Amino acid sequence: MIKLPIILVFLLIVASLVQGMYYLSKDNGRQDRSRLVRALTVRISLSFVLFFLLLLSYFVGWIQPHGV
Repeated sequence: MIKLPIILVFLLIVASLVQGMYYLSKDNGRQDRSRLVRALTVRISLSFVLFFLLLLSYFVGWIQPHGV
């Protein structure tokens, strides 16, 4: 139930990271820097969303910690 949104947010984080790496390597000059900053801002925001989604899922009881 909660696994799909968690996986989806994680994949969006990875996609944003790849996009930021692409902009870092291909864009040049000060005018193109805003795309890199936007991609990294999206990644950080999605990381916060994933963290709070995991916390919410734990406190509601949707996920349970277990030993390996």
